[in-house]
Amino acid sequence: MAATPHPAPHLQHSPEQRRAADIIRLLMLYRPLLDAFIIDFFTEGLWAQLPPAWQPALASATPAQLAGLLGGRGGPGAAWPLSLLAFAAAARALAFPRGCPGGSLRPPCQSSHLHPLLRRHVKPKKQHEIQRLSKVGAPPNPLRPPNSAQPPDSPLSPQLLQRLSQATGCERVVDIGAGQGHLSRFLAFGLGLSVTAVDSDGRLVGLAERFDQELLRELGKSRGLGLHPLTPRAPQHVAGRLDPAAPWGEFLLPPNPPGPGPAARNPLGGPGGSEDGGQVLLTGLHACGDLSPALLCHFARSPAVAAVALVGCCYMKLSTAPQPPGCPLGYPLSASVAALPGHQLSYRAREAACHALEEFEGRLRGGSPQLRAHCHRAVLESLICATDPSKRHLGLQPGRKAHALSFPQYAHLGLPLAGLDPARVPLDSEAVGAMLEQQHKVVAFCTLGQLLAPVVETLILLDRLLYLREQGFHCALVPLFNPQFSPRNLVLVAARTPLAAVLAGLDKDIEDWDSNEDEESPREGQSLHNPGHR
Repeated sequence: MAATPHPAPHLQHSPEQRRAADIIRLLMLYRPLLDAFIIDFFTEGLWAQLPPAWQPALASATPAQLAGLLGGRGGPGAAWPLSLLAFAAAARALAFPRGCPGGSLRPPCQSSHLHPLLRRHVKPKKQHEIQRLSKVGAPPNPLRPPNSAQPPDSPLSPQLLQRLSQATGCERVVDIGAGQGHLSRFLAFGLGLSVTAVDSDGRLVGLAERFDQELLRELGKSRGLGLHPLTPRAPQHVAGRLDPAAPWGEFLLPPNPPGPGPAARNPLGGPGGSEDGGQVLLTGLHACGDLSPALLCHFARSPAVAAVALVGCCYMKLSTAPQPPGCPLGYPLSASVAALPGHQLSYRAREAACHALEEFEGRLRGGSPQLRAHCHRAVLESLICATDPSKRHLGLQPGRKAHALSFPQYAHLGLPLAGLDPARVPLDSEAVGAMLEQQHKVVAFCTLGQLLAPVVETLILLDRLLYLREQGFHCALVPLFNPQFSPRNLVLVAARTPLAAVLAGLDKDIEDWDSNEDEESPREGQSLHNPGHR
């Protein structure tokens, strides 16, 4: 195996490295809290493992007070121990800024910024992400009064992917993990770019091609409909898997399972890298698990790739040590983070990094009945372990409306999923009643875990940013989506050329992200604020 690269001299003691080191020190202090599964609240006595000074304040806290602790905006009548306040303040300071959500908790049903034909089959959340990632923002108008609606005929300013295309001179995009092709379809039909959409699932590739043909037929019947004219240029869809260990010339593996069609041509396999010899942009919208680091590694190795825009997800699926020889790690990628003692992240910690903090805070503020589901599942786990310890930590899903059920109803759905007979399990005992009365403690414990979730995600994204900077690339992290309804909202942008022109003036979509606060544009190596900022 090749020797692990050492951090570049210009990275020694950089703000990003210091931030990563500070995060790891914080996580090591609270490792038991970070690695705890909330379903073990009763079976492992998690409440007793909290610092004694925290327990009375958390036990008496209302959901609104817990929301204030989580969001850092105070709470009615809360009196927290100083050590708990320090923990919460450190967690918030070390996490990357996620933007100012504001506005609605849910995206509009349909986006007026997307052509009606491009909205078909696309859920509102995905419409919002396509808007923010592609070309949707109107240029700021200093004469428009605050809080006023954006005029419907406002000209559109280029957004992230189009800015990357213009800055690098690339008109070819390779969309990895394209799924049903919604982003690829917008880039091809909406922006006129040459797009290759890659997905490992041949069924999704077939569905994407069907949607393309449907759009082409409708386009022929309704030209001029909507805000923007469309280009009759469909994406090219490819069924294939990325091989993270392969050189760039062997970019794709056959899909799994293999499809009936011919072997896919490698979109980076031409003389200069791509099929036509030109460079390409790589993008991945919510590239799952190891797909994200594989994309970054191919960008680093391949002269065919001019730039990459990546949104990761499913961090718990990342490959971590130990791995068999020759199998690359998904975390850590950078020599900087790998050299820090205590950098390891458990499965549970990486799973927590995928949580939707803003959504949980909203439930706390509204006193949502969905909060009781955490306690119900913990009580159920206690009963399962008492009946048959071998059935511990099963992935039980008693139903989407489980929070609306009484505990006996919940248990009658959940126990059979574990292969247990509800008639043989005492559901109305005093012990069960005593556990159910501790719902407020379970919710408080969940809140502490939610505080650490963005910190873990920041460490994973910092690792990726440092990896790219160690290779000498220009990169930045941008909170591009509204975290209220798109929790994985940080986009990692990297290029072989400076990014200042790309990042300058990335404005907000006023309709979908109703925040009227002025924020500075991100600079290279930064989110909206310096990653080294405390």
